[in-house]
Amino acid sequence: MADSPRRSRRSRPTGAVGRDVLRREGLEKVTGAARYAADLEVPGAWWGVTIRSPHAHARLLGIDVDPALGREEAVVVTARDLEQAGWRNQVALVELDQPFLARATVEHPEEAVALVAAPTREAAERAARRVVPRYQPLEPAFDLERPVRVFKSIRIDKGEPRAAFAGAAAIVEGEYGFGAQEHAYLENQGVVAAPPGADGVITVQGSMQCPYYVVHALAHLFGVAPEKVRVVQSTTGGGFGGKEEYPDLVAGHAALLARACGRPVRLLYDRAEDMAATTKRHPGRVRHRTAFGRDGRIAAMEIDILLDGGGYATLSPVVLSRAAIHAAGPYRSEHLAIEARAVKTHSTPFGAFRGFGVPQVAWALERHLDRAAGELGIDRVELRRRNLLADGETLATGQRALDAGAGRAALDEVLRRSRWRARSRGHAALERRGGTRRRGLGLACYFHGSGFTGNGEIRLASVAAVELTEERTVRVLTAATEIGQGTRTVFAQIAADAIGIPVERVETLDPDTARVPDSGPTVASRTVAVVGRILFDAARRLDRALREQCGVGEAPWDDASFERVAACYLGSGRPRRFEASFSNPAGQVFDEESYRGDAYAAYAWAATVAEVEVDLVSFETRVLRVWSAQDIGRAIHPRFAAGQLEGGLAQAIGWGLSEEVAMRDGRMANGQLTNYVLPTALDAPPIELAFVDRPFGHGPFGAKGLGELPMDGGAPAVVNAVCAALGVDLMSLPATPERIAAAWAVQPGRAPRPPESGR
Repeated sequence: MADSPRRSRRSRPTGAVGRDVLRREGLEKVTGAARYAADLEVPGAWWGVTIRSPHAHARLLGIDVDPALGREEAVVVTARDLEQAGWRNQVALVELDQPFLARATVEHPEEAVALVAAPTREAAERAARRVVPRYQPLEPAFDLERPVRVFKSIRIDKGEPRAAFAGAAAIVEGEYGFGAQEHAYLENQGVVAAPPGADGVITVQGSMQCPYYVVHALAHLFGVAPEKVRVVQSTTGGGFGGKEEYPDLVAGHAALLARACGRPVRLLYDRAEDMAATTKRHPGRVRHRTAFGRDGRIAAMEIDILLDGGGYATLSPVVLSRAAIHAAGPYRSEHLAIEARAVKTHSTPFGAFRGFGVPQVAWALERHLDRAAGELGIDRVELRRRNLLADGETLATGQRALDAGAGRAALDEVLRRSRWRARSRGHAALERRGGTRRRGLGLACYFHGSGFTGNGEIRLASVAAVELTEERTVRVLTAATEIGQGTRTVFAQIAADAIGIPVERVETLDPDTARVPDSGPTVASRTVAVVGRILFDAARRLDRALREQCGVGEAPWDDASFERVAACYLGSGRPRRFEASFSNPAGQVFDEESYRGDAYAAYAWAATVAEVEVDLVSFETRVLRVWSAQDIGRAIHPRFAAGQLEGGLAQAIGWGLSEEVAMRDGRMANGQLTNYVLPTALDAPPIELAFVDRPFGHGPFGAKGLGELPMDGGAPAVVNAVCAALGVDLMSLPATPERIAAAWAVQPGRAPRPPESGR
């Protein structure tokens, strides 16, 4: 029988898991020794630039290149060059609708129509001005209700909602809008690509989340085997989903230029290009129609989700899937009808972003429940408490949520820590005294599935490996990337405790696809919960091989005994590398046609309370404090886990209050950090965290996914707090001072304020 990933057979009181061990790459980042994409020294490399469409929709009539522009001065690549070479002008994602370079038409602003490379960036920019595309503008479509086409539609049915609505005591309806969000990672998009070497291998190095995505994208583009593409991740300054699929496009462009000029090519975006051209969080709207019984319990839900996918599908179909599955939230509803669509417009494409569709639907549902509490005359805490799922009750897909009680535990804990009832009384007293400031509390309950949706993990068949080195250390080999969240450190902790050796004996490196197996992308809160489990299994195989080969029993290792046995094994000439692959340990079964079954192996559960103060003159909102209770299974590295939760909450608060992507003719009109209102460290409120201990039996040492969970609840918590403070009814994100002022100006029509008798 395989060992439990939660606890080894041998007691290890000095184990690494659960301790705040030193960050693996921390010193090199602090000292400036870390090499980001812009720091890579590549002798003889040329610089690449991208020529982009100014139109949202147009026919591309032709591209005129100055005939005096010689190849020794610059090279130019267009879609025609790809066709003449027999290459596939398709970015290999969910659909094959997006070209690397526009062909007959342009489908969104900033779409790449040509590429230029020259010996310096300045020379490349000068050469680009001598390349002139010719367009015939066409009428663009930006109306979500009248899109160009539907990328994907989903229907989830449960029970008999029509009958439940017919017998309802009350029905509450609402429509909730949300805008896009800019990733604002510290490091812009950038790669360096080299032309094929003598062995025919194309090499790309750069900033990314998913090295094997790039491998498959380039293999598809050039029609070569994946083994003929080598991708090396350089130190990466953040991602948040923005470096999931988009680097496929950047790497493809750099590789095309490298082939054209026969030299390595740097393609590094500046901030303006990065914000203008790259994907954002999906904007859209959610409509809710909810039937309640006389006791305030949910009788039925109808939910309609509409997401703007922009000019190409990118990952919109999978974002939509997660949004639809999470749309009913962590609440009991035996009767559901969920309709969801992701549609094509002529906006710049939208794509992966932390939370992956759940923040949008969580915002809509949690705002809706506060409004329902006001209409029903029920305390908003009590309304949630009556409807939260209990252990073993079923979710929208019919899956039994075996640990749903963690959501109730999180609610109780966050109410206790925030002193909800006492603070509510204090806010009412402050309002009675008058003045120009109001305070309010907001609440959100939410959950998030760990790993790929449905059968995604089974299809990926991810592999992780460890190897024993000549230095008697254990080297971790996975494609999971370190993008600031602590992957390298946490994987060292998992491998060390799986074997029973000091964490200092474990090596971790940034991925190089020539050396590491395909363990899937660093997305979907799967790095620790899924890849970490596979890594645990691989490390246990190494441990067993050492013991069997060298005749060692089950006694715990100490440093000296491991050194001795490792030397014995190395001398045997036996294989030093040990792999394991995903084996569906939780026994997931999911029907992707009917959307029935186990959508995720595990869910993480949370509740968040925010306290805000609103100035009645400027209508600026200040978040005074946030309390959040989060079930993440077990924290492998508690400090890193807290950092992820705090960072996610801060990012979510920014989306809720200030981060507004101003779209004009399909393009981000405020694509500079000077006028995209991004919260800074000075805006971050004090955050008090509590971990709810509900370990996942199939995660490594009980861990669940945690990276995306905090992104789901911050926005509804702070906006509900603003609404409670002022008694206004905000229906769209972000809750900017302008929107708050407009809602305050029409107070007679504001939503009823729910009574504040919650515990």
